Amino acid sequence: MSDQTDDTQKTEEPTHKRLEHARSRGQVAISREVNTWLMLAVGTLIIGMMAPKLMTQIRVALLPYVERPHTMLLDTAGTVQLMAGTLFDVFLATFLPLLFFFVIALAGPILQNGLIYSPHALEPKFDKFNPVSGAKRIFSMRQIVEFPKGILKLAIVTAVGLMALLPAFFTLDVMPSLELPDFLARMYDLILKMLIAALAVLFVIAVLDLVFQRQQHTKQMRMSRQELRDEFKQSEGDPTARQRLRQVRQERARARMIQAVPGADVVVTNPTHFAVALKYDPGAMGAPRLVAKGVDLIAQKIREIAEEHGIAIVENPPLARALYASVELDEEVPPEHYQAVAEVISYVWNI
Repeated sequence: MSDQTDDTQKTEEPTHKRLEHARSRGQVAISREVNTWLMLAVGTLIIGMMAPKLMTQIRVALLPYVERPHTMLLDTAGTVQLMAGTLFDVFLATFLPLLFFFVIALAGPILQNGLIYSPHALEPKFDKFNPVSGAKRIFSMRQIVEFPKGILKLAIVTAVGLMALLPAFFTLDVMPSLELPDFLARMYDLILKMLIAALAVLFVIAVLDLVFQRQQHTKQMRMSRQELRDEFKQSEGDPTARQRLRQVRQERARARMIQAVPGADVVVTNPTHFAVALKYDPGAMGAPRLVAKGVDLIAQKIREIAEEHGIAIVENPPLARALYASVELDEEVPPEHYQAVAEVISYVWNI
């Protein structure tokens, strides 16, 4: 009952972090139908392009057993040598097709999800040896759904294959009268037609199954609101810690700002609520720069330090409020305030 409740609570789409974590553990959407189609496609290509040459090579390797068996030495050493040579010839003939099958078996999952390195997936899972767990997997709802789906797929592929062979049914009475090479050539053509028809219908099934498997995987990876909040806390940190860190940064920035006040040329005030400290070096600056600003208690602190160090304090409420709102620390005064600031700077320098 609790599992059902948890599933109903998972209404949010999975985050990128959750999907990447599942991927690192080997949990990805895999369609077996895509692998089946790829294997059948390779098999069709091998039959269509390599089967005649392959059968010729195998026939040459086995022909001595039919043509001249009386010349073979069947003692222990001769039999071993004969069998080893035959097996080697057959292996050489089938090596390339088997290599193609091996490569495509590895390429199927890679084509669907890319290359995945997951040591966790290689770890032994002893629960798989538990007969109770195995019975639950065999009789799970997923397997119950897969069984009729497999039967339906087999029926569709069989029906399409028979439809491809339907024109040949009217010539079946001629087949026994054909010479062996003609008979094999006719069978070869029919097999190719059947495989191509099966490939066409399996391609559609593979695409639909791939979409279905990815939707199911996304559904399984869904998260509850609590899981989203927990993940956000892990990614961004605890809100209390973030707030404390923000306070520490603000205190340090405020300390550096207060330390810059003694180097200012003038402090413009509201006179009580706002205070901004300006510094101007004509040789190094294009315009006066704001080195400190604050309201209320910080403004009072700026004024106190300015008085201690003999910095001129000018009361200009509109200019103080405008500079506080529009200029950040260590930024130069914008052009719209040039005239007002120039008048203040000139006044201080004249004094």
